[in-house]
Amino acid sequence: QVQLVESGGDLVQAGGSLRLSCVASGRYISTSTMAWYRQAPGKQRLMVAFIRSSGATVYTDSVKGRFSISRDDAKNTAYLQMNSLKPDDTAVYYCNTFPSPLYEWGQGTQVTVSS
Repeated sequence: QVQLVESGGDLVQAGGSLRLSCVASGRYISTSTMAWYRQAPGKQRLMVAFIRSSGATVYTDSVKGRFSISRDDAKNTAYLQMNSLKPDDTAVYYCNTFPSPLYEWGQGTQVTVSS
């Protein structure tokens, strides 16, 4: 059974930066497309960025140029570097496979951006 553990969230001011980590255990993720999702209060969970096993990346329009997704398969870990954060980025951030989330969702990590 795969377990996903997200970390790195925090309370930051607008314009600040954070780096999120997602560690997978129970299965190697090197052949999987991994994604970061986020869910704001009262809204549905949406994909923010994904990275293929080849390293190719795709971002949703609202984070292009500000966020960067990466992976370290030797550590079975995916990362999300978030720069120039905005209050609209406030959400709980999760990782999972893409396009279909195959694994049980982790607890997520809270990112709060103050104006």
